[in-house]
Amino acid sequence: MAGNGVASVGECMLELSGQAGPNWRMGFAGDTFNTLWALHALSDDRPATYVSAFGDDPFSHDQIGFFAQNGIGVGASPIIAGARPGLYAITLTGAERSFTYWRGDAAARQLASDPLALAKSLQNQSLVYFSGITLAILDEGARKTLLAAVAIARCAGSRIAFDPNYRPRLWRNREDAQAAILEALAVTDIALPTFPDEQMLFGDTTPEATAERLGRTVGEIVVKNGEEPALVLSSGVSARVPAVHVAAPADTTGAGDSFNGGYLAARLAGHAPTKAAAHAHRVAAAVVQVRGALAPFEVLRSAFAG
Repeated sequence: MAGNGVASVGECMLELSGQAGPNWRMGFAGDTFNTLWALHALSDDRPATYVSAFGDDPFSHDQIGFFAQNGIGVGASPIIAGARPGLYAITLTGAERSFTYWRGDAAARQLASDPLALAKSLQNQSLVYFSGITLAILDEGARKTLLAAVAIARCAGSRIAFDPNYRPRLWRNREDAQAAILEALAVTDIALPTFPDEQMLFGDTTPEATAERLGRTVGEIVVKNGEEPALVLSSGVSARVPAVHVAAPADTTGAGDSFNGGYLAARLAGHAPTKAAAHAHRVAAAVVQVRGALAPFEVLRSAFAG
């Protein structure tokens, strides 16, 4: 029987943003952590766990401390001696962002190194969330360990949510990415793809084609498409939910991740899929009006409430 908690699996990195001359602001972010951040802000009555692997360096200690300060635990995630977090820097052109990464030897790549610890972290969770980036940072054996743990959690009653979040540079080739993502979809209850990613990876011509393809395996699908409406498919019924237009976004980092967090929070609160997507659009619109991937909790809650 699943418990009340929410868990997200992946890599949280050091984030350098807000460059002012030679100076940068450092924070913590990463796709699955960004989603958990929003989900936790909007479901703060549920225990939140970020499942990963961490180093034993000062940056890792600070990272775990930051989680704890904001009510997020790390479960049974292993601490890897001599390891450290990955790092990325955000460069903005207007509101559009580009990223430079240093993550090849990040501790998170070992998040499935202890199968028993991983399984323990996923026990008694109402929801387990992970992404294509989670898969991409793992080798083939570790991916299989992760998906086996997810499948066990699902059998025990956890709802599984997955965003394919395809990033070509993280994969050896397109075929490996396709195979791994299809395996993940086989244990997924809620899929949260982004149409341009699916178009690039699978050649889908429209969001409807993405929803139809995923609908052969997954019961609930939300196809995100930037400022275009999201396409929601649930129980065989599809609907388009308009996005919230932001005239002058400050930084689009984390918009899709926060949409996912808003959607999942709304679904856990009992809202229907189309209503949940409307809440999620409001959350994403609020996030693009702040710098960095993590908006303050009060901003997220105000947007969610409308």
